[in-house]
Amino acid sequence: MTPMARTIELGFIGLGTIGGAVAEHLQGAGYRLMVHDIRPQATDALVERGARRAQSPAEVARDCAVIFTSLPGPPEVEAVALGIGGLVHGIPSGAIYVDLSSSSPELIRRVGGEFSTRGARVMDAPLIVGKKGVTNRSLQVLASGSAETFEEVKPLLDCFADKVVYTGGLGTGTVIKLAHNLVRRGIGLAIGEGLVLGAKAGADPRLVWECMHWGLDVQLEQLSKTFPEIAFSGDYDRRASFGIGLSRKDVGLATELGRRHNVPMPIAALVEQMMIHAMNRGWSEQSTASLFHLQEEAAGIEVRSRAT
Repeated sequence: MTPMARTIELGFIGLGTIGGAVAEHLQGAGYRLMVHDIRPQATDALVERGARRAQSPAEVARDCAVIFTSLPGPPEVEAVALGIGGLVHGIPSGAIYVDLSSSSPELIRRVGGEFSTRGARVMDAPLIVGKKGVTNRSLQVLASGSAETFEEVKPLLDCFADKVVYTGGLGTGTVIKLAHNLVRRGIGLAIGEGLVLGAKAGADPRLVWECMHWGLDVQLEQLSKTFPEIAFSGDYDRRASFGIGLSRKDVGLATELGRRHNVPMPIAALVEQMMIHAMNRGWSEQSTASLFHLQEEAAGIEVRSRAT
């Protein structure tokens, strides 16, 4: 998309906290906008700066070459894309629909199929918000769809994100986003277990957190090497300086402390049981990355990087 493409009008539907900030970046980059939200007041600031207000998603689709949505979830995406007055009822051949929502890979593929019968193209592009927040363009875009369409819309994505990743076929961006969200929330629960255990056992919770935070930084650095070197290659047999057996001892001491202080620790209990399972497989001397192999076996898949 050349600089002359700034003369086109972009559509934007869903102007909440994230969508509103993304739309402001696009408007600030010089693009003309047509906007719509079920709360008309959400469009006011953009309209005051020159955007046009639409009465329905279909109206946005009829007038815009590229349409973005940023919506709460699958029901809203389905309604806006395929429902009464939805984009599908106005989108012309050649138009591009880019969904930034955290939604469903199956849904966006179904939307892609419906739109393709009208000659329109669909990109799935959910967002991961970085440390500095969406207002500072601290975003990672996980864009999926055809490579050709990605190249067309990338200059637009660059207007509001400091990292844009092409993830492959339509829906793979959402797959990555959902996996990321799961891990992010799971880590938070595990940290909560540790903080509550430390506090109930008599430690200053702020000190527990500060010490834990330092250790987590080290752990994340180690994992950045462990997965490429061990899990992604399937090289689980290598011995580790601090293997599963020693790690299970440490987790066992923590769960024992929890029992003494009547602290429920379901996540720690699951980790301990998986470690015991691994030890019974003869993996005591292997890296804790071998626990990942148990999940592979349970799911019936070997997770190997295409780069290996």
